[in-house]
Amino acid sequence: MAMTSGTAVSGRRDLQPAAALFHSLSDTTRLAIVQRLAHGEARVVDLTEQLGLAQSTVSAHLACLRDCRLVVGRPEGRQVFYALARPELWYLLEAAETLLDATGSAVALCPVYGTGGAGAGDE
Repeated sequence: MAMTSGTAVSGRRDLQPAAALFHSLSDTTRLAIVQRLAHGEARVVDLTEQLGLAQSTVSAHLACLRDCRLVVGRPEGRQVFYALARPELWYLLEAAETLLDATGSAVALCPVYGTGGAGAGDE
């Protein structure tokens, strides 16, 4: 989006959907789930084992990602296999990783959202 003097050029898009997307990805557990699903389908039991998290934690975060339509579940018998709903989600995270590398992960020093900030880890 082109910016001029600190304001967006007229005709800008509504930013609420983008803010909702980034908020849905603002948790390290959800990011870890997305990262794992970028490599293929997984069941809840697979995710709990691979991420070292409780089943209830994984299920709650999968529900959030599913409600946001970022992941989909494919039932097979008594199991559900989860996958990314769109490959663009992984492309977005790859772009974020490139940006973090280019800036030396300076955002980690942010007093509000960085690893040591007062808001760090708040959800």
